[in-house]
Amino acid sequence: MLAVDRAFARADAVLREACGKQFTGAVARIEQGGKVRFERAYGATRSDARGRPVCVDTLFDLASITKPFVTTLALRAVAEGKIELDGTLTHIFPEWNGAHAAITLRMLLSHTSGMNSGADYRELLDRNVVAFALDRELAADPGQRVIYSDLGFIAVGELLQRSAQRSLRALARPAMYAPPARLRDWIPATEDDGWRGRVQGFVHDEKAYLMGGTAGHAGMFGRASDVAALAEEYLAPPAGRAANVLPPRLAHEAISEQAFDPVLRRGLGWALKTTDENSCGRYLSRETFGHTGFVGTCIWADPQRDCSGVLLTNSVYFGRNDTRDLRAAFYEAMVEDLGLQ
Repeated sequence: MLAVDRAFARADAVLREACGKQFTGAVARIEQGGKVRFERAYGATRSDARGRPVCVDTLFDLASITKPFVTTLALRAVAEGKIELDGTLTHIFPEWNGAHAAITLRMLLSHTSGMNSGADYRELLDRNVVAFALDRELAADPGQRVIYSDLGFIAVGELLQRSAQRSLRALARPAMYAPPARLRDWIPATEDDGWRGRVQGFVHDEKAYLMGGTAGHAGMFGRASDVAALAEEYLAPPAGRAANVLPPRLAHEAISEQAFDPVLRRGLGWALKTTDENSCGRYLSRETFGHTGFVGTCIWADPQRDCSGVLLTNSVYFGRNDTRDLRAAFYEAMVEDLGLQ
């Protein structure tokens, strides 16, 4: 574990105060200029006698942070000429005809495909979830407006699998799907959902769970360092550092506005800061990109300040409460601690 830098007393205090109240366990990691400035673990995997201490390398259910990981896989396939960003996808999805035929990968990644947001898991208990996602009637014409869509990213995951003829589980690195049984007790528990009981070591998202834990929209488990490394792929090029996975032009396009939305503008797989009400808080610039996860995870990175902050928690353990204020407090404290406000 890295020693706590006294310069990060504000961020540390925010998380100490929230530990045991808004989450049972958390890991925070702050990087600047591609280097770790602060990393610390808090609390335990659950609040009862089965709880184990959280460490900086603890795996968390990343929830929707899966989406920028899957986006990066898709953009790598674009860079390799295996998939077109703006071409039709009917050669891979022959079942797409009619309105679906106009959908492109860019639309899927920017949530402008017109696909529905999601579905109640109870509708899906006896269904093939991928077929449901691909076949469901569109909610809007492709390219017309932003609809944040789990179903769209289920389609991206299936697109990658059909194109590569490999499973997402095999493609995912360094984050993973379906952690092995020996690790489950060391993964922070999430919700007691009244269906599966207290969920621990299995994906919280119901649709991903019904898909065997492997999906394009959710299901990845990872460490704070894995999420920080993902953000660095997109922070590095504008700062003049070499990225390991994507060509700079694609990395730049992914964190540039593809579609406007008054709540959160959309890049490719990434959300872009739109107002000071976003969970990245007041101080990070409008160039900031990031993503949140329903279980209590988030990443925000600011190219202008060349910094990123990862906050992985299991806040849903205490219920489906809005944790925007906690996240914003952490990111505002991060900027103050870095002396960049």
